[in-house]
Amino acid sequence: MKIKTKELSRAGLFLALGLIIPYVFHMLGGMAGQIFLPMHLPVILCGFLLGGRYGLIVGIITPLLNSLLTGMPPIYPTGVAMAFELGTYGLISGYLYKRKRINMFISLISAMLLGRLVSGAANYILLSMMGKKYMLEVFLASSFITPIWGILIQLILIPLLVKLINSNKEMR
Repeated sequence: MKIKTKELSRAGLFLALGLIIPYVFHMLGGMAGQIFLPMHLPVILCGFLLGGRYGLIVGIITPLLNSLLTGMPPIYPTGVAMAFELGTYGLISGYLYKRKRINMFISLISAMLLGRLVSGAANYILLSMMGKKYMLEVFLASSFITPIWGILIQLILIPLLVKLINSNKEMR
């Protein structure tokens, strides 16, 4: 496994964005973070631009570091479940797009769906360990209904940013 300094520093940039953007949303209060999914954008972009390995690492570290630094999300079970979810987003988006050269939209939608399934499984296991139930209705609402605006933003913004960055020589 060859690690390049340029890729590592870019991964650090995505990690920093994964800390700053959600912090701004949490300052807005309410459910802004749950609705707009600000932590997801830098992780998915990292996967698309740097590949699955860095996407996975940034995806795992981002929610855990956010939890330690800001208290949001709570570390257990939410932060741990998000580490699995975001790690999946970063891994799948990078693997499908960079390694397998699959269409950007198919890669994005696949990553978003698989990440949500992993999140559901992680929440089910973690909440069961606490003696709590995780119902299908809760999974569907928290994964697809509440964050609908964040999902739409991801479907529009991520392909635009990936194309913009890939077409700009200095940004690459």
